[in-house]
Amino acid sequence: MNENTESTAPGADGARSEADGVPAAAAERPKWKLIGPGLVVAATGIGAGDLVATLVAGSQYGYALLWAAVAGVVIKIFLVEGAGRWSLATGHTIFEGWRRLGRWTSVYFGPYIVVWGFVYGATAMSASALPLATALPIFHSNYDVIVYGIASGLIGAALVWFGKYHALEKIVAVLVGLMFVTVVGLAVATLPNIPELLTGLIPMIPEGGVVYTLSIAGGVGGTITLAAYGYWLKEKGWSTPAWMRVMRIDNSMAYVISGLFVISMLVIGAEFLYSAGIAIQGGDQGLLDLADVLSERHGEVMSNVFLVGFWASSFSSVLGVWNGVSLMFADFWGRTRGLPEDHPDRGLGGRFYRFYVLWLTFPPMLLLFIGKPVGIIIAYGVLGSFFMPFMAITLLFLLNSRHMPKEWRNSWWLNAVLVVIAAIFLVLGANELIGAFSG
Repeated sequence: MNENTESTAPGADGARSEADGVPAAAAERPKWKLIGPGLVVAATGIGAGDLVATLVAGSQYGYALLWAAVAGVVIKIFLVEGAGRWSLATGHTIFEGWRRLGRWTSVYFGPYIVVWGFVYGATAMSASALPLATALPIFHSNYDVIVYGIASGLIGAALVWFGKYHALEKIVAVLVGLMFVTVVGLAVATLPNIPELLTGLIPMIPEGGVVYTLSIAGGVGGTITLAAYGYWLKEKGWSTPAWMRVMRIDNSMAYVISGLFVISMLVIGAEFLYSAGIAIQGGDQGLLDLADVLSERHGEVMSNVFLVGFWASSFSSVLGVWNGVSLMFADFWGRTRGLPEDHPDRGLGGRFYRFYVLWLTFPPMLLLFIGKPVGIIIAYGVLGSFFMPFMAITLLFLLNSRHMPKEWRNSWWLNAVLVVIAAIFLVLGANELIGAFSG
């Protein structure tokens, strides 16, 4: 990705490694220790719903869609790298870039982030509550999900309230560790059929599985949280082109790790469910179905261990969204009010940031009690289905625009990749739109 045009701008300490052109402080550390904001964005993007999607794919098609899961990881690497490259090369946030494409971006993004936050808040809280309610029931009824959901939202809000990014990174790292031990460990314990697994890397689409294939390739691993990457880079202190290669290592390694989770769930689905002809439900409930299967075959201990991974996946999304998307909202609202980019209210811990943390936490609690009204769900589906093509298309323009320093603009093949990604998400968005109004 334009490796021959590394910038010579100094890092935070003004020093650079002559060997590879990265800040000296970064050059001294092992590459695995460079993982930071990428791990947060990857862990935030892969929630319970994404794990279920790949689990169901494995239960229906065995290893046939493994290649699609791998392609999905590659797609996210390109999208997040583009967002990070824009931020490091220009010094501007992604929303600042969107505004330079025209006010129409705010017309879309404003309603989207408000409606998305309202519905996603309830979704994230209920997803975090489900494994807790299953493993540690209080009332042995639906009230368990409500109680644990409210507790998850409140704890998440408290942990991110002061906007301490480095604390967030450490907590997410612990949650990712729990996910790795439970989800990846369970996949290894299934003793997967390696020859069949390798055949799954050969691209093919099962009969009737076109949309499902596109969903696995394009829909797993986050939507709006991908755009938060540039904001977290700034909070990490990576804010100049000198950090470009470090950013790329961070992004790539983090999504390789997240890819292991996705592939592990597909392996689990193929080995536990596909081979036995067991069907599971869609949505977060599908993970509880898997927990039941594990309990029957291997006992309560194995089931509860898996539920820990389920909870870690869900709660990492709560923390990442409560922090990252609140920061994006603060930037959006501050820009709308004409505040300069360095104004405190456009950053972590500011008034607008905290307002959105509250918006994610308290209004969605109503949906935990009354369910999700059909009208809100339709609006959520319509706005949300086109965020990924919106991001891919706007990155295509931004990364080739006059606002981007020439040495960091896209090469022709990166443009081709973004066009393909945009096309995939437009098909998915159209399918989601049709489903929203017909369902």
